[in-house]
Amino acid sequence: MNEVSESIGAHWRTIVDTVNDGLLIIDHRGRIMAANPAAERLTGYTEEELKANDCRILNCTGCKIIAQGPVEKWCRFFSVGKMRAKKCMITHKDGRIVHILKSATVLRNADGETFGAVEILTDMSPIIRQEQEIKSLRRSLHLDEGYFGLVGKSDLTRRLFQLIDIAAQSDAPVVIQGESGTGKELVARALHEAGPRLDKAFIKVNCAALNENLLESELFGHVKGAFTGAEKNRIGRFEAAHEGSLFLDEIGDLPLSIQVKLLRVLEEKTIERVGDHHPVPVDVRIITATNKDLENMVARGLFREDLFFRINVFPLYCPPLHQRIEDIPAIVQHLIRQNIKTSGKRITGVTSEAMDVLVNYSWPGNIRELRNTIEYAFILCPGNSIGVDHLPHRITSGSGAGNMSPTAYPRKAAHFPQANHADEKQMLLNMLRETGWNQSETARRMGISRITVWKRMRKYGIRRD
Repeated sequence: MNEVSESIGAHWRTIVDTVNDGLLIIDHRGRIMAANPAAERLTGYTEEELKANDCRILNCTGCKIIAQGPVEKWCRFFSVGKMRAKKCMITHKDGRIVHILKSATVLRNADGETFGAVEILTDMSPIIRQEQEIKSLRRSLHLDEGYFGLVGKSDLTRRLFQLIDIAAQSDAPVVIQGESGTGKELVARALHEAGPRLDKAFIKVNCAALNENLLESELFGHVKGAFTGAEKNRIGRFEAAHEGSLFLDEIGDLPLSIQVKLLRVLEEKTIERVGDHHPVPVDVRIITATNKDLENMVARGLFREDLFFRINVFPLYCPPLHQRIEDIPAIVQHLIRQNIKTSGKRITGVTSEAMDVLVNYSWPGNIRELRNTIEYAFILCPGNSIGVDHLPHRITSGSGAGNMSPTAYPRKAAHFPQANHADEKQMLLNMLRETGWNQSETARRMGISRITVWKRMRKYGIRRD
């Protein structure tokens, strides 16, 4: 047995170099002592370049630095002693992000003292790419109930899905802007579930729902006796969202005093509970949302400029429903399926007349108003199909139709003479190409409504070149 051990010890380098996964050996201060060829390929650095630096050069998202300088427990890992199959990201030498699965354990001498650690890095990039391709394919084939609850096939909606996919792979703060009822919370949840933190907590805070004192305690927690009614220690939403995502809804309603403290947390990545002065490290992905014009609020002194730039790293915009009317039929069908599950009614869809009414309405309340409309229709409709008489009066009367009405543009019949379907299709196709596929401009030039343009595109199966 001793001979085998001595042989392994003499050939440890050969054994390590044959391992397909990246392997790093570091000392207790984080200095890299050895790296195998797989680690070189994974990081882009040669072994000599790695040995000239400490392990922080890789910017691993799985490392929690809790102290600076030559101290024994500078990293949380050295306090815990091991790490098992943790999903992380490191920065390649060329600057790109590499997804890895990391396992590690500390090395101890005969006296039980820590003198270093060994880390195993498994390249997960091919698997991540495959997962993204599968998700993209499933969306293309419409095998899912939408995209993380978001439904639509219009160009605006598809672009939003693409941006969510891109932003989800980063920890950069995202601010979601859009009118009330456009689905900002669904976008926030999609950002979380499409990213590497999906198996961690997603915590939501409505900044407009609480007063200043309660909001501070809600965000950062408090200690017993911090204020009247604080009968025990309580962690805040930041600690609850540790290693996950924190969604701050209605960020535009955040009091200025809390804005200062939030900015400090984002900069220092630590929080202090109310009534306490001990910093608590937090690793949280920040997602915010608002229906207010933050830039205008900054100009008026109602929102801190430094906080605005800190949270506005990757802005996303949720378009209002009247800008993506092509999505209304799909959303209606999605809402019908949801209501069938809760009501037990066997309603198969809506009549063509009812769909015309729904498509021509301007939806000032956006998807929230459309959801309420379908729920109302389910109450009145006895079964089969939802008709015009099952819709709320405000929808059928045309109030709120605004510029979505067919009379929004003056009709010029000369632009659409009596012609056969082939001529009509070609005329519409030529005008769409001439306007760069701008449906509103096409409608204006032809003297018809944008709804009519969209309906005829569906009728003739016209798709963008």
